[in-house]
Amino acid sequence: MQRVSDFSDAELWTIESTLVERYGEKLPVELADAEVRLRPTDRELTTCPVACWSHGGAHFVVIKTGDQRYRCQFYYRLHQQFGTGVEEYDNLADATVSLLQAQADHEREQAQHAPDPG
Repeated sequence: MQRVSDFSDAELWTIESTLVERYGEKLPVELADAEVRLRPTDRELTTCPVACWSHGGAHFVVIKTGDQRYRCQFYYRLHQQFGTGVEEYDNLADATVSLLQAQADHEREQAQHAPDPG
């Protein structure tokens, strides 16, 4: 099985500083691994590093799929998974900002369609 190199200190700093900028506080970023099919035609899975964090009931995942290649999504429950509309990014800052923006847009849309409690 192939393996993608771990997040570098600079990559982790990019994620962490983007989160501080967005939320005004440092959030814990956890690291893990995932087995990913890099292309739909691949028969073998590749072990890829994952950076994940949670905020306000949402869980965020950034998967490093190669040098300067990232996939991302957020979810609330396993059956409520959302992406950014971009399959893969070549810039980690763009991936992280787009992920946070997609989740904020989703929250705003949900709030607009929520029934009026009054």
